[in-house]
Amino acid sequence: MSRRTLRAGLIGLGAMGHNHARVLSSLDGVELVGVMDPAGDCTGASRNTPVVATLPELLALGLDYAVVACPTALHEEVGLVLAENGVPALIEKPLAHSATAAQRLVDAFDRAGLVAGVGHIERFNPALQSLRSRLEAGELGEVFQVVTRRQGPFPHRIADVGVVKDLATHDIDLTSWVTGHPYVSVSARTVSKSGRPHEDMVSVVGDLSDGTLVSHLVNWLSPHKERYTAVTGERGCLVADTLTADLTFHANGAVTTEWEALRAFRGVAEGDMVRYAIPKREPLLVEHERFRDAVEGKATDIVTLDQGLRTVKVAEAVLDSARRKASVSLRRPRTPAAPLVKPRHAE
Repeated sequence: MSRRTLRAGLIGLGAMGHNHARVLSSLDGVELVGVMDPAGDCTGASRNTPVVATLPELLALGLDYAVVACPTALHEEVGLVLAENGVPALIEKPLAHSATAAQRLVDAFDRAGLVAGVGHIERFNPALQSLRSRLEAGELGEVFQVVTRRQGPFPHRIADVGVVKDLATHDIDLTSWVTGHPYVSVSARTVSKSGRPHEDMVSVVGDLSDGTLVSHLVNWLSPHKERYTAVTGERGCLVADTLTADLTFHANGAVTTEWEALRAFRGVAEGDMVRYAIPKREPLLVEHERFRDAVEGKATDIVTLDQGLRTVKVAEAVLDSARRKASVSLRRPRTPAAPLVKPRHAE
């Protein structure tokens, strides 16, 4: 029995939108039937894909699902229209410009009973997928710390959010995902050096629910592009470079040394280093394959809107911490116990 071809639409033709269009145009079982760009780009995704001027025109093409890759400030508006019209959606990260807007999207798609996901593409990076599998298998033993660095030049395409919601949301999401634990506190500092209204550099430290320490350094001010994730545990350190999709294991040393100065050091000794050979498929293609399968009703692993909402909440806590110059708790407040009321006859 042949697979029914899904009719997909795309909203947004910026840099990421063109990447989505490229993948959708060749995705097995999917036909990209139309594109709408809020900025008015009429150049199209390909010669064979029509570009329409409005969202109602795109919906009129009869969509099985849509990909939302317009500016973050428009995610809520576009997503609510899609939900109202019964169209499943893959929404680029961050899910929305605020936690309140993200919650409205969660509620809208839940009420409509529709499949919806968030484009946190790092979850589909081969290096991070292998890292997560190795953590789940216990190869590091107890995890102590997660450190990420995400640095590079300023992307002129971003105008509506700062580096925290645009870039740091990658690190927030992947950290919770690879460890399986949520954030319980963050402390951050930001600076804005490029003359824009939003921050372009952030330094974050925090704690996960199991006690793991986290550290994120994210900026748009470095000429050196870096995508680095290191997870340190009792048996060594796993280091992922998501630019090259390489994963390296640095083991704790097991060989004793006769060098007196080193022997006096009671910390961890350097051991073997292994770079793993892992299959390297394009993360965006894998992300689209997973979402296509979810729309078809298959059991698959996508980033849910609830998970996207949690990431936006952590990002807002980071910004709140930077404004207040204080640590911010993400623990849910406990509901106070109801007061004990004695029956009148007992008085």
